[in-house]
Amino acid sequence: MKHALVIHHLDFEHAGSLTAVLQQRGYSVQSLDATSHPLSSQDARAANLLVIMGGPIGAHDEAIYPFLSDELALIEQRLASARPLIGICLGAQLIARALGAKVYPMSAKEIGFSPLQLTAAAANYPLALLAETPVLHWHGDQFDIPPGAVHLAGTAQCPNQAFAVDAHVLGLQCHLEFMPEEIERWLVGHACELAQANLDVCMLRAQAQQLQQRLPTAAAAVFHRWLDQAEAACQ
Repeated sequence: MKHALVIHHLDFEHAGSLTAVLQQRGYSVQSLDATSHPLSSQDARAANLLVIMGGPIGAHDEAIYPFLSDELALIEQRLASARPLIGICLGAQLIARALGAKVYPMSAKEIGFSPLQLTAAAANYPLALLAETPVLHWHGDQFDIPPGAVHLAGTAQCPNQAFAVDAHVLGLQCHLEFMPEEIERWLVGHACELAQANLDVCMLRAQAQQLQQRLPTAAAAVFHRWLDQAEAACQ
């Protein structure tokens, strides 16, 4: 059986709709909490797929959160193995950093639902299947596109939202994996951040409810197509 290892930092920022896609494709899915599990003991090459999830800390915060040093080392080893790797939000920022790109704060946080603006290059990549589907943005930092990577998408507020390296690495600043039925977990888990940003919780809830079917369906199509290509490239 194929094996996917998911590294997460918050219980509610899990692999979401990607989990069902992986299970449909015959993967066993193992999830480890980076804040409590010693990542230095993990073999970066062992899993068929490594997924690094998001979290409300910075990609350069290892002085405050030492576990990030081991997580970054795991990502660097995975990149060196040229095996399939997905990073989402913080995960994408860590991959960008490992590839030599800058990661730094935005002038204002981007929180809410909106479509990605796909680049011309994205027409040849699975992300094109999103079309105009709104996705969840929830971040205060951004990355530059790493050297040698393909720039796939952005938004007006954050020009660098997605990148790919060959067929086996995908970095997503947005939360494509987000399951709209779990919006209440996000609203409660990030209640202080939402209050500080003076964001309308009721509006975010309503937007999530409008995307109950559309977002997971579009996300599943993207993930399936990406896995088709990544698995074929790594055979």
